[in-house]
Amino acid sequence: QLALVESGGGLVQAGGSLTLACAATGFTFHGYAIGWFRQAPGKEREGVACIRYSGGMTYYEDSVKGRFNISRDNAKSTVYLQMNSLKPGDTADYYCAAGSLTTIQAMCLGRGRVDYWGQGTQVTVSS
Repeated sequence: QLALVESGGGLVQAGGSLTLACAATGFTFHGYAIGWFRQAPGKEREGVACIRYSGGMTYYEDSVKGRFNISRDNAKSTVYLQMNSLKPGDTADYYCAAGSLTTIQAMCLGRGRVDYWGQGTQVTVSS
């Protein structure tokens, strides 16, 4: 069965860290770019970090540069998002997505093709 399953969300104090994981099943994971997106209440979904299928290139939204790190383990069909120095403004539902035939920049900017979406995991950062 084809699926993207996120895990690792939760409640953390400002300044803390969380690591999200996105596990893929049912498709050729290493052939897809993977992105992390988030949507806060009342706001549009935005791309946070995206990684090329090979893992050699990454793209980050400006507000998370230097704080978040995306990585992937193709052998485990899993992508990780290490989030450090979390801020209340990072509070959102986080989703991972898999896209083919797209650049990672286009994917993260919402202009690229997304083939699969996960169900999301909630991240809450308290002040």
